[in-house]
Amino acid sequence: MPETRPSDEEGLALNRALWDARARIHGSTPTDRFYDVESFLTGRQTLYAIERELAGDVTGKDLLHLQCHFGMDTLNWARLGARVTGVDFSSAAIERARLLAERAGLAATFVEADTQRLPAHLAGGFDLVVATYGVLCWIADVKAWMRGAAMALKPGGSLVLVDMHPAFQTVASLDPLVVDWPYGGGEPQRETETGTYAEPGLTMPAQDTIQYPYSLGEIVTAVADAGLITKHLGEHITTELDPRGILRQGEDGLYRLPFGDSHLPILYSLRAESPPPARS
Repeated sequence: MPETRPSDEEGLALNRALWDARARIHGSTPTDRFYDVESFLTGRQTLYAIERELAGDVTGKDLLHLQCHFGMDTLNWARLGARVTGVDFSSAAIERARLLAERAGLAATFVEADTQRLPAHLAGGFDLVVATYGVLCWIADVKAWMRGAAMALKPGGSLVLVDMHPAFQTVASLDPLVVDWPYGGGEPQRETETGTYAEPGLTMPAQDTIQYPYSLGEIVTAVADAGLITKHLGEHITTELDPRGILRQGEDGLYRLPFGDSHLPILYSLRAESPPPARS
C-alpha cells in the first residue's frame, strides 16, 4: 500500500521532537560548527552580513525573530540595539534561550509558539520580522507562515528572510552529484534524521521528520498573498557558511556549489514591506 500522506499535525509533532532533541545538544560539544556558547558569551557575533545588511540599523527597533532556536542570533540582534522577541515551537529551545539571555545579561522575550499560528498579542508590534537559515522547509503551510509575519509587522515594517535556496536543497551530495529532493510543490517529505548539521560526527537516536520543499516562485507568491510588498530578492552563489556540510570552500574562505562550469545558488535573501499607513 502507498504511504499515507502525513497530516500537518503529525509533521508538527515529529519536527518538534527533533528540535527539542537538537536544542538540548547544540552548543554542548567542543566541535559544534555553529553554536559555540562560550565565545558567544564573550561577544562573538553570530549574524552574517546578508541579514545584517537587509535589516539595516536595528537600534531602538522592535524585532521579532521567528524560529529562533535557543536564542543566540536573537540575542545578537539585541547586542546591535534592537528590542527583541524570539519565537520557537520547541519548549526545550525556549527554556535554553531564556537561560542564555540571563547568562549574557541581555534583555529579550522568548515565546513558545508555532510560527504558523502566532499568538494574537504579537500583532502589529514589530518594525522587523527576521528568520534565517533552515526556515521554510519545516513549514507545512507557507502561506500561513507569511500571514503571521505580516500580522506581526507594524505598518511600513519589514520582513527579512534568508534561507537555503530551493536549488541547493535538491542536492544530496556533490561527489558524486546526487539530486534527490523535489524543487518545490510543498508536498510533505518523510525523512529520518540520525544526526545534526551542527555536529556531523555526533550520532543521535533516529527521528522521523516531515519536511516541505518550496520553490522560489511559491515563496514570493506567498509573500504577495500575505499583503507584503517585495523590495529585494537575492540569489547567492557564494556564502560565508556551509549550512549542510557538503560545499567546497575556496581560497577566499567562501563556499560555492559547483555545477558544470558555473555555480548554483546556495541561499536566497528576501526583504518585503508591510504597506505604510494610509494618509488621512
